[in-house]
Amino acid sequence: MSFEVGEGEVFGFLGPNGAGKTTTISILTTLMLPTNGKAEILGHDVVLEPGMVRKAIGLVPQDLTSDDELTGRENMELKSRLYGVRMSEAQKRIDELLHLVGLVDAQDRIVKTYSGGMKKRLEFANGLVHNPRILFLDEPTLGLDIQTRTSIWEHIRKLRSETNMTIFLTTHYLEEADGLCDRIAIIDHGKIVALDTPTGLKKAVGGDVIEIEVEECGTDVLNLIKSIPGVALIDGMCTGNKARIKVPDANAALPSVLSTFWKSKIDVLNVAIKKPSLDQAFLEYTGRELRDEEKGSTTKPSNGTRRPGRFGRRR
Repeated sequence: MSFEVGEGEVFGFLGPNGAGKTTTISILTTLMLPTNGKAEILGHDVVLEPGMVRKAIGLVPQDLTSDDELTGRENMELKSRLYGVRMSEAQKRIDELLHLVGLVDAQDRIVKTYSGGMKKRLEFANGLVHNPRILFLDEPTLGLDIQTRTSIWEHIRKLRSETNMTIFLTTHYLEEADGLCDRIAIIDHGKIVALDTPTGLKKAVGGDVIEIEVEECGTDVLNLIKSIPGVALIDGMCTGNKARIKVPDANAALPSVLSTFWKSKIDVLNVAIKKPSLDQAFLEYTGRELRDEEKGSTTKPSNGTRRPGRFGRRR
């Protein structure tokens, strides 16, 4: 695969389980060696100059990494020292970040007393404590309640509006990517299958979706839909008593569709029009089947030993 991310951009990286998202982030953040190809962060090669890369980036991983036996503030002070941030600068930065993530009142509590959402917000603050130029967010809101997810989205939007920080985001919540990202890459089986703005990806789906509910959706209904000019049947079957069709323009096509049903004496119980969504685009590019992580995968973080296989150029 090959792609570039611009300075100050919020770049989304989406794909099914096992597609290669976390592997890619692990390579870009120097946690894994690429088996082939080249990756650069701010002009620094991730293999030849890993120290320079690590100084420039922040990472909020999927897993919680804070020390449960330390307070929230102590965790951030430890992270500051590891990154060589001067104490006077670190204290000011920690104060700002605790306020940003809403943990001022809990900063002196032991982290094991935090809720899951509080721990995730602390991870977010830890990723920013050294003021990185690029922030990697690997599914930062996975498993969180909607209130905490919304709070983290607000933090990301604030970073975007107040700084020129580049943000590289992976998520399974497509509404996050739609609302936050300037551009989105969709990866599947280790290859980028689409790369565009959220609006561009949705337009590429092509047309609106009309969902039609009838009393009984059988072969006769499906054949009737297939006979209507300019209409494409989605999925090729009914779901319950509903059929989903794709048309270039729902407002223009709906009168003709309904008229065809009525002429055939098929009662329509309900009609819903859906505009193209990022969910549709994702399914168009990756398919609709559920997937598990590939068994026996060789793309797990290691001690740096190179393994057979290939990775294309990454930037």
